Amino acid sequence: MTNDVQYKPFGDSAILITWENTIAPEIIRNINNFKDIIFHQKKEQLVDFIIGYNSLLLKYKVSFNFYDEVQELEELYKLTDNNHQVSAVRWEIPVCYDVEFGFDIESLSRELKLTVEEVIKKHTAVDYTVYFIGFLPGFLYLGGLDDDLEINRKATPILNVPKGSVAIGGKQTGIYPQESAGGWHIIGRTPVNFFNVENKVPCFVKSGDKVQFKPISRETYEQLEIDISLKQYEIVKKSIHD
Repeated sequence: MTNDVQYKPFGDSAILITWENTIAPEIIRNINNFKDIIFHQKKEQLVDFIIGYNSLLLKYKVSFNFYDEVQELEELYKLTDNNHQVSAVRWEIPVCYDVEFGFDIESLSRELKLTVEEVIKKHTAVDYTVYFIGFLPGFLYLGGLDDDLEINRKATPILNVPKGSVAIGGKQTGIYPQESAGGWHIIGRTPVNFFNVENKVPCFVKSGDKVQFKPISRETYEQLEIDISLKQYEIVKKSIHD
């Protein structure tokens, strides 16, 4: 995969590294592996890094010689190994698919020629890969959606998607971490908070992690809301090696 990786200057203090223009688990695994190696070797030089579906943006504290830095990065990339096991976490996220929360689930099921029950079953049967976090702080872009659930985004976005809404757009599913405008189809809601500036790590999920949705009743949702507000709820998680 070395020949597929390209390095481009991004201003005078950043480098954009790009992979093949496709969405694939092996690419995001390679990106995260490379990111870990770079961070271990160059953390004193870096301000931040940003991961995309097939890219890694490195932000440096000061300007540098682009060509010299690329040579160093190319040597570091040789240390990556796609067969290397990358530590990650599988998060079990409770979701209530009640029509009051998932106000698009009935229209989506009709368009896809599925029952609501089939939509829920297919949506909860997958371990989704967290490709990156963006659009909103804590918004997870999740890959691995069942082909039967793929659907175009709404022709007209709505202005007030409620916090915690679980949605489908195109080949992806995701969770709105706060109220915002959005054009994805809303099929449920989770009481889990995905972004909190008061936490040391505002978003507990990272690129490369897995997410599995667990269907819950409206009654359970309301109880979890209380438990979370009282800090008496801990998300079910399991360490995995991808």
